[in-house]
Amino acid sequence: MIKTVEPALRLKGTITPPADKSIAQRAALFAMLCDRTSQITNYPVAEDPRTALACIRQLGAKVADDGVTVTITGTGRDNMAVPTGPVDCGNSGTVMRLLAGILAGAGIPATLIGDASLSRRPMKRIIDPLARMGAEIVSAEGGLPPLEIRHGNPLQPVRFRLPVASAQLKSCVLLAGLFGEDATQVVEPVSTRNHTETMLGLPVVREDGANVISSSRRQVIPAQNLQIPGDFSAAAFWLVAGSIIPDSEIVMPSTGVNPTRTASMHILRRMGADIVDEAKDRTGNEPAAHLRVRSAPLKPTRIRPEEIPNAIDELPVLCVAMAFADGVSRITGAEELRFKESDRLEAIQQVLEAAGVRVEGHRDGLTIYGEPGRKVRAARHDSRHDHRIAMAAAILSLMGDAPSQIDNAEAASVSYPEFWAHLDTLAHR
Repeated sequence: MIKTVEPALRLKGTITPPADKSIAQRAALFAMLCDRTSQITNYPVAEDPRTALACIRQLGAKVADDGVTVTITGTGRDNMAVPTGPVDCGNSGTVMRLLAGILAGAGIPATLIGDASLSRRPMKRIIDPLARMGAEIVSAEGGLPPLEIRHGNPLQPVRFRLPVASAQLKSCVLLAGLFGEDATQVVEPVSTRNHTETMLGLPVVREDGANVISSSRRQVIPAQNLQIPGDFSAAAFWLVAGSIIPDSEIVMPSTGVNPTRTASMHILRRMGADIVDEAKDRTGNEPAAHLRVRSAPLKPTRIRPEEIPNAIDELPVLCVAMAFADGVSRITGAEELRFKESDRLEAIQQVLEAAGVRVEGHRDGLTIYGEPGRKVRAARHDSRHDHRIAMAAAILSLMGDAPSQIDNAEAASVSYPEFWAHLDTLAHR
C-alpha cells in the first residue's frame, strides 16, 4: 500500500490509542500458563497480539473472543500440547523470545518460525542463557530463526546478569525459570519495561544498584484478568506531532503511563514539549492517564545511553521531533535499533535526509541538525515494512512543503491498525 500524506495546518481532536501490545502479548502467554480462566478486555486487533493468540491455541489453550473480551482457558505449566507443526510467531519478536523460554522450560519440542523480518532478528542472546540452563536449541546460521527447541532434561537454575538492557531477554529467562524447583535469578543493571514481573507477581529486590528478579515453580501463576490500557508507544507519535505542528492540541484518554515505558515523554518535556498527564487511574497493575499535548517550540537535547531502554520503541519518532528543535540533537547508545524490524537508525536517517534534514549517522546513534518551524521536502519514503518507520515518516510528512508518499504503509497495522484513520481524524488541511 502506498499512502499519500498531505501537509497539515494543525492537529486537533481526541483519539483513543490502540491497546498496549506489549501487555497484551504477555497477557495471552501468561494466561496459557495459568490453569484457570482469564478474561482480558480491550485486547488489541493489531497483528502481533493476534499472533500471540494463534500461538497459544497451537499449544492447547482455548481462546474465545466476543469482540470486547478475550477469554483464555489455560493449560497450566504442565499440560501444554506438543504442536503438530511449526509455531508461527509472525512479526513478533516478543512472542518468539518469550515462547522460546516457555517451551524450553517446559521441555516441549517445537519449531518457532517468523516472517521475513523476524527471520533476520538475532536470537543468540536468548539461546545462550537457555543453553546455560541446559536447553538444546538449534537455529539458523548466526543464531537467526527458525528456532528448533528440542526435548531435553529439566533445566537448571541460573543467576543471569543481562548483558544488554532487554525486557524480552529478561522475560525469556524468567519464563524458563518458572519450571525449575530452585530459583532462577535475572540481574538487571539498567531497568527495562517491567510488565513481565508485574503481571506474574515475581519478587524483585535491589542489590548493588541493580534489580534482581526471581522465578521458580513455587511461583503461582495468576489469572490474567485485566483491562489493557492504551499503548504509550503508539501515543508517542501524536505527542511528537502535536508538539511540532503549530496550533495543535491532541487528547488521548486511558493511555498507559508505566514509568518503565515513558522515558520518551520526559525527553520531549525536556525539549520543551507541552504535555500534561491528568485523570490518572490504574487498569489492573498498570497506571494510565489522559494525555494532552499542545504545540510548543522545542529545544535540542542529547538522549543518553541509560535512557535508551525505556524509549527504544519511540526513538524513530523522537528523531522527527529533533528535526524541528532549535539546534543540534544527539542520540548515543542506541545500537539496539539496528536489530529491530529494520535497521531503524539507518532507516530513519534515510527518511530524514530524503526530507532535507541534515543527519550524521554513527554506529550507536545519530546527530540531527534541527530547525524550528521548517517545511521539509516532500519525498517518497520506504517504510522497509517496519511499522514504526512508516508512522514516523508520516508524522514528518505532515510538515512537508507538498504531499509525500509512504511505501508499504500497511506495516502500521502491526501495532496500530487505526493509525491512518486517526491521522485523517486529527489533521486540518
